[in-house]
Amino acid sequence: MIPIRCLSCGKPVSAYFDEYNKRVAAGEKSKDVLDDLGLTRYCCRR
Repeated sequence: MIPIRCLSCGKPVSAYFDEYNKRVAAGEKSKDVLDDLGLTRYCCRR
């Protein structure tokens, strides 16, 4: 199940899901990928 929006703040996060999974599977650190994608709020990073 792909989250469409952040459960806390409501920001759309589904647009980043495929890119995030691809980059983490390639060996990048989760923190670095989330920073690059612009997901800086704590609630969106869960």
